[in-house]
Amino acid sequence: MREIRLHGRGGMGTVKAGEVLVYASVKGANYGNSIPFFGFERQGAPVTSFVRLDDKPIRPKNQVYHPNCLIVMDETIQKAVNIFEGIRDNTIMVMNTNKSLNELDIPEEITKVGILDATSLSLEFIGRPIPNTIMLGAFVRATNWVDLKYVCERAGQLWGEKNMAAAEKGYELCEVHEVGENDGK
Repeated sequence: MREIRLHGRGGMGTVKAGEVLVYASVKGANYGNSIPFFGFERQGAPVTSFVRLDDKPIRPKNQVYHPNCLIVMDETIQKAVNIFEGIRDNTIMVMNTNKSLNELDIPEEITKVGILDATSLSLEFIGRPIPNTIMLGAFVRATNWVDLKYVCERAGQLWGEKNMAAAEKGYELCEVHEVGENDGK
């Protein structure tokens, strides 16, 4: 089972992004579940969503405490919550940032990082700083755990064609880096 923890802020589409991943998994003849967690339900407040994907039925319906993948919708969320809490060895991180890989502080448990400036892209594509569909495309690029066509299909159903194109652009522009011991860290 693959466990994913999404970190974002209210209004960024973090919870909906988790639901889109489950949709894509199920359309790909697999299983998935999504559990949102809200603190204060207001725009800008920290939001976490938990997703599990597997090729067999998924029984756990609780939070993800030891993720295989982190999706970070807003890198400043690190000032409010510990996004790295409980990560496993060989975790994949997909981060919305305008920083280069060398500027990021990455724990040794993370062995693959996908980065892109999803906020700027979302302003370009949809006119608002809602990076969820772009980050979903980046997630597919970094993990290949679900099919991009199903992510785009659901994004189009929920938010229209611009978001389909945004997911495709996130996939195209995500820079994926292998990190850890092999790169001299």
